[in-house]
Formats: sequence, C-alpha cells, structure tokens
Amino acid sequence: MSDSPVDPSATASAAHAAKAEQIVTPWDVQGATTEDGKLEAIDYDKLIVQFGTRRIDAALIQRFETLTGVRAHPFLRRGLFFSHRDLEGILDRFERGKPFYLYTGRGPSSGSMHTGHMIPFLFCKWLQDVFHAPIVIQLTDDEKFLFKQELKIDDAHKYAYDNAKDIAAFGFDPKLTFIFSDLDYMGGGFYKNIVKISKCVTFSQARAAFGFNDSDNIGKIHFASIQAAPSFSNTFPQIFGPKGDIPCLIPCAIDQDPYFRITRDVAVRLKYPKPALIHAQFFPALQGSGTKMSASKAETAVYITDTPAQIKNKIKRHAFSGGGATAELHAQFGGNPDVDVAFQWLKFFLESDEELAEIERTYRAGTLSTSDLKTRCVEVVSAIVTDIQARRKTITDDVIREFMDPRPGRIVVDLKKPAGSVAA
Repeated sequence: MSDSPVDPSATASAAHAAKAEQIVTPWDVQGATTEDGKLEAIDYDKLIVQFGTRRIDAALIQRFETLTGVRAHPFLRRGLFFSHRDLEGILDRFERGKPFYLYTGRGPSSGSMHTGHMIPFLFCKWLQDVFHAPIVIQLTDDEKFLFKQELKIDDAHKYAYDNAKDIAAFGFDPKLTFIFSDLDYMGGGFYKNIVKISKCVTFSQARAAFGFNDSDNIGKIHFASIQAAPSFSNTFPQIFGPKGDIPCLIPCAIDQDPYFRITRDVAVRLKYPKPALIHAQFFPALQGSGTKMSASKAETAVYITDTPAQIKNKIKRHAFSGGGATAELHAQFGGNPDVDVAFQWLKFFLESDEELAEIERTYRAGTLSTSDLKTRCVEVVSAIVTDIQARRKTITDDVIREFMDPRPGRIVVDLKKPAGSVAA
C-alpha cells in the first residue's frame, strides 16, 4: 500500500466503488453489490478477462472426448469447470503418450468437509480414471494454522488426517494416489523446491497478488511457495524422479489462480514445466451464489457428515430461493434458477442432463414450485452424501497410512508409457 498523500474525496469515492465490485481472492469471495445493496452472483466472464485465462469451449471439450474416448464429465458439459491455462498442452502429452500428473489439495479448517469440497475431488477421481494418471493431494494444515488465529497447530494436523479419510472415500486408486500433510512431508525435494521458489518471489509480488499488509504474519507470505511446490514433479522424487520435467494439471476453484500465476512465472526461471490449470466455478453457499461455501461457517454449508434429516432441514429452511414471493406470483411469473441455490446444486450433482433441463424449464414457467425443487435437491444431495459416508466407514487407519506412505516404489509411473486411452 502506498504512503503517498491522497485526496480524501477521491478515497471515499474509490471505497464506494470498491464496495460495488466483486472480490475474488484465495481467502475472500463476494459477488458485486448493486446500489441498493443487493448481492449479485459471481461474474465468471469478468474473471476470465481479469485473470487472463481461456474459456473451455465446445471445441476443446470435443477434443477431450475424441482423445479419451469418454464422454465429458457433467462439470465440463455444463460449464462448471469453465476456464483453463494450457489444458491443450496436457491433452497433447496424453495424445503422444507422455506422462503428467494431477495435483489438488484441501485446507483442513474443520474435522468434516462440506459438499462444496466434493467438487474438485469428484472431478479429480474422474480424471484419474480417464487418464490413469497419478495424483498428489496436499493437505495444507500449516496454511490453516497460519491464517486462522484461533486454530491450534495440533487441531489443524488432526483435521488433515480426518479430511484424508474423507478424500480417500471418493474412491481414488491408492496405487496412483499420494495424500500428504505439509507438516509431515516437509523436507527433501519438497523443501528444496520451496526454498527455490521463495528466492524467486519478492514481497512486493506477493503483496500485489494476495493483498498482504504489514499486519500479516510472515508465514502467510511464505505459504505461497509451499502451495506452489507440488506443481513441480521433483517435489516427489520417490514417484517422478529428480529431474522436475513432468508437468501437472491442477483442477481448482478460480480463486486459487493467483497462487499459480506466480507459480507459472517461477517455473520459467527454474526451468520447470509450467503447471496447467482447469478452473471451477464456486459451489454456492446456502445463502446464495454471491458467496462460496465455507467449512468454518456452519450456516453456509451442508457437511458430508450430516444426516439426511439435517440435509433436508438445511436445504428446505436456508437455501436461497429464486422463486416467487407467493405461490400465485410464482405461478404467474415463474422462478429464476440462475440465483436459486437448490437448482445450482443440482447443476453440480444431478447426473441427467435431460432432467436438469426439464427442471429448469418448468421452474422458469412456474409449474415447478420452489418446494418441489428443494425436495429434488434434498434427494440428490442426500444420496451422494450417504454413499460417501458408507465408503468413509471402510477407510481405516491402515488404509490412510497406505495413501500417505511416501516410500519409493509405492506409486510406479511408467515414464515411457504412462497413460493409455480409455475405451468408450
């Protein structure tokens, strides 16, 4: 922040304008507010321009399907993963039979993940199956300790292991999956890359990218290097070898892009491949699509430990509705699925494109009530959560130890022929 004198009237005007703009950072997501104080949905077209990413268009989806022989995931077909950096390069490598890996993560801020956290893991599990690709999953227990003043380090570490069991329940292949806690895995190739990255990033760059100020602890500033390091394959020499020449694909929400813009710049200086990214829209909080769901804010979330009765209660009572104020007005003017949380959740979780289109049509027409829409949402979400809970019960401590075992040879990547096409 500059210390230069400014005109107070200009500052007031700028502050007013800032309140009207949407905010999307790794720690804060808010839609724009109108002059009357109404919170708007996130403008993803604006983010593509602002962040300088590329839209995932029909031609890219068609190429994906042609190369893999598999129909695109609903998240791709419905534009929920909507933006990318260098996804074409990953598809080029797949076409030529060259190796790459997947990288995603989780910041363990509570003992249970919520339905929003399911999105990257559902998608990564599908990508692992389609590409037969290894995946590394970072549990940033160190980050949550640094960013949450009230959180104790032992609790953050425990949350990481609890969340590791949640993640394993999504069905990842243990022979191709390495889940790691930063607090446990720190050292070796991981720490070497962290130090290399840190030397390439100035405080001025970090402050510009993340909005740090003089009150932030130095751990927050340094963490950018820790999240960047798994983007480089020699962070995991026991899997990929010491060269650092294998690129990764990172599925993540668009708010994480600032981390990886810096990472991609650093990759050039360190002579590593730039990580490719594929960006998701935010899974909306119960209160509406102008915010994202937060595990540490119980009122915004449905947790994957919730019972069907709890899920029903939360969606029926708290999910923001795009329906009419009365049944009569809804029948006359219809509902707005673009802001309706129950419909937005169905876009993520309902398998059938045809049913989703029919729900949208009848809701807009006013023949499908808000109550019935929420009922269908409760059914779909409850079924998915119940299935994950059943699988979670089978994840023992021994299973998690296997997923988190860093010993050489546990995950074998054939560097000459890493991934074959998946038959249709």
